[in-house]
Formats: sequence, C-alpha cells, structure tokens
Amino acid sequence: MTTNTGRPRGLTVVATLMILFGLAEVATGFTHNFFGVRTSEVGLSTEAGVALGALYVASGWLTLAGRRWAIALAIGLLGVNVLGRITMASTGLYPVDSGVQAVAILVGTAIAAFFAAYVAWKWRFLK
Repeated sequence: MTTNTGRPRGLTVVATLMILFGLAEVATGFTHNFFGVRTSEVGLSTEAGVALGALYVASGWLTLAGRRWAIALAIGLLGVNVLGRITMASTGLYPVDSGVQAVAILVGTAIAAFFAAYVAWKWRFLK
C-alpha cells in the first residue's frame, strides 16, 4: 500500500518514528535520562547523544523524501547511529550497570538496525 506521494505507507510510518525517536535521543543527550535510561553526564556523552539523535532525525527526513539517493544516505546515517550506540556503550558513555539499562540500549540499537534493514528492503519501490 502506498501513500498519495507514491511512497510505501510503511516507509512513512518508519520515517515518522525515526524522527520521534531521534528527538527523544536529542533530549536524552541533554538531560542524561529518558524514562529511567541514563547516559553519562560528561560533556562528550552530551555531544555524542545529541549527534546520534540528529542523525536519527535526518534519517527520518531523508526517508520521507522517498528518493533512492535520500534513502541510501538515510541507511548510511542509520548505520553510523548503530555504530555510535555500540561505541557509546562500550566506552561507558551509555552506562551498562543494570539489566534494565542494558536491555534498553540493546533494544534501542536493534530498532535503529531494523529501521535501516526495513528501509533498504523497501528500496525497490522507490524511484
């Protein structure tokens, strides 16, 4: 099923979620807390968290563009987001000091990876 823009409806939903999740990640970068999930309060954590959130938002906007070049760039940005999350967890910028914290980081990273895979799968439907 497609929208009136010719873009598959699922891409519109995923792009909207990327934008919302990215804004939440930007907010978390500044506040260091999102529904109990924490980031380190050092400056580098703030900068990295905000940057990753901005990449997520940009991926969503690029996906909404519905063009192959934009989708390719969005997939690349999502890949950087996933690698950035792994790096933040492995360096302690995302503290992994509880089971809930570890699960939240894992699920968030898996969602970003799923979005990249889903968008890549929908490539064939784009112009």
